[in-house]
Amino acid sequence: MNLLKKCTAIKALLWLALMCVGAHAWAGQVAGTVMQLSGPLMAKKMDGKVKILAIKSEVEQGDTLLTEKETYALIKLIDNSEIILKPDTSFVIEKFSYTAEQPDGDHAIFSLLKGGLRSVTGLLGKRNKERFEMKTPAATIGIRGTTFVASYVAPSAPLPTAPSSAGQGMAPGLYVHVIDGMIHVTNPVGSQNFAPGQFGYTPNFRQPPALLPVNPGLQFTLPPAFLPSASSGGGPAGGTKPAAIDCVVR
Repeated sequence: MNLLKKCTAIKALLWLALMCVGAHAWAGQVAGTVMQLSGPLMAKKMDGKVKILAIKSEVEQGDTLLTEKETYALIKLIDNSEIILKPDTSFVIEKFSYTAEQPDGDHAIFSLLKGGLRSVTGLLGKRNKERFEMKTPAATIGIRGTTFVASYVAPSAPLPTAPSSAGQGMAPGLYVHVIDGMIHVTNPVGSQNFAPGQFGYTPNFRQPPALLPVNPGLQFTLPPAFLPSASSGGGPAGGTKPAAIDCVVR
């Protein structure tokens, strides 16, 4: 009996060791490349180390990307999709895997902790839409092949209890704007589809996503420091689709 218990314990330890090795390998996988920057961009690694990124720096699964107050950052992922981070944003690449010959291995899981971004669907989202998931503290965003803007206003000082049409003092919560395609926003108490030109809002997981009649104040104007070939589209919420940029893959 003691021998049996000892064998079982050894197997359990070996299994845990393999899981740790697998998790470590998963965390280091390249997810994309920084293509444009207008200021400092940092990546906090899973081991707690912080790395300052530059144009052509690689980003990996497990990275938390942090932009400064004046920083816009264009990340080109390995499936040719794009994420443009706004200033003062915290964004996590929880899992991103794509291999052209292996559709079953597609995974795209992100977390927008605060701030804003614009997302442009790539090859993964076009062939496996259900494998894309962008989590926020108020709801989760799924795609139907799309370009969209998302902004999460974190609770801090007392703010209005409803979205501000002027864009000043926007209430805490998740705001979305669909430029092309469709997104599906869901949380434990409800869900809502949003089509091109529509705006949406949900304050937290206790209230369902809702359609807004007008732009609540979302702005997405890229800085002059971005090259003309990069994603463009000034004005409220960035009204045009980004131009293509060659993907840098290692």
